[in-house]
This record gives sequence, structure tokens and C-alpha cells, in this order.
Amino acid sequence: MLRLAADENFDGRIVRGLLRVLPLLDLIRVQDTPLAGSPDEVVLEWAAREGRLILTHDVDTMTAAAWARVRAGLPMPGLIEVSSEEPIGQAIDEIRLVVVASRPGEHEGQVLFLPL
Repeated sequence: MLRLAADENFDGRIVRGLLRVLPLLDLIRVQDTPLAGSPDEVVLEWAAREGRLILTHDVDTMTAAAWARVRAGLPMPGLIEVSSEEPIGQAIDEIRLVVVASRPGEHEGQVLFLPL
């Protein structure tokens, strides 16, 4: 199963919903780690070491930092960009689908935009 990390500004209702429908999901919130308050580049470096895809609503800076890692040839296990306009239930369903239909490593170097 995929390992995920929700960035600091990611909607907690989606995190709670995901853990409700996938109780064994390995999902942590960045603000619950020593990385709280760190720049996107630091979070992405940590995610690469940990093999975690990042869940974010930050289409500007986090997505740009992810593409910069890819262009530099650095590991980037994947970024799931969830529109802040997407209904909570739909976001939970779509992330769940990505998690159950994906293999670890499958999203390396990719940015996936939701809604699908």
C-alpha cells in the first residue's frame, strides 16, 4: 500500500475520512513531525527519503518545488494535488481509489491532479 503524508495546509477532514475508510493506511500529517513549518523543498526531500507521496492543496509552491526536483533528477515519490474546491467526500473517494489501485513507486516523478 502507498505511504502518504499530508502537507501542513491539507484539509484535516479529508485526512480523517481517509483513515476512516482505510484504517490501515500509512498516512501522517507533516505538522505532526519535526518538519512542521519547513519549506516545501525540505518536505519533499523528507518525503523522498521516506517514500511518501504528498497530499497537498498548494498548486503553486508545492507543485513547482516537486517539478524542480524532477528536473534536477532528484527522487520525488509523487504529489497528489487536490483542488480545494473539490467536495470532501469526492476527494476522499478519489484518493482512496489512487491508494488501492496503485503500487509503491508507481507515481515516482509524477504530479496527479484531483479531481480526476
